[in-house]
Amino acid sequence: MNTEQMDQLSGIRLAPYIQLATYLIGKSREAGGNMFRHQLDTMAILVDYKYIDGVLLKASLVHDILEDVPEFNHNILLSIDFDSHAVYGLVMEVSRRHGETKEEFLTRIREKGSEKAKILKVADRISNMISLGFVNNMEFVERYINETEKHLLPLAEEIDQNMYIELKDLVSSRRKYLNDYLNLERFIINNTTEV
Repeated sequence: MNTEQMDQLSGIRLAPYIQLATYLIGKSREAGGNMFRHQLDTMAILVDYKYIDGVLLKASLVHDILEDVPEFNHNILLSIDFDSHAVYGLVMEVSRRHGETKEEFLTRIREKGSEKAKILKVADRISNMISLGFVNNMEFVERYINETEKHLLPLAEEIDQNMYIELKDLVSSRRKYLNDYLNLERFIINNTTEV
């Protein structure tokens, strides 16, 4: 990161958004870990890839709050600072709409999403795929890997080649993890029935 980027990053006021993200403390994730840390991980991934746009970073810190905290009053988010309305719009863009299937949601982002929504969704998925190695529900793992291959890899390839490479490597390693688990399960079943 060059000096200009570091100066830009130092001027972004993130504390109020981190404070809002604390609404997610204690909320578990199907992909593993907890929701609060996932928000911070997503922001760290963006910074790692040198995305230092204030609206994007602020939205990354609260991107799951509207979906996962039903009682959350969105007016709190809208009243934080001069970026609040743009942050809220981006969070809405990467949130599933009522009645929208996962397939429809991911297709919408891929086909109609803004550049920031696409970048945020890919960073979000990288964080989710990292956590996926700790999930015991193999049906969920398989569905998530397939979903990532179908929807997120093309999106990542479109927006950032380095993010694409990381996501592709995560898909490969998680598929190996899944196959190793299934092979072990078959081995145990076969050896248990022979005894």
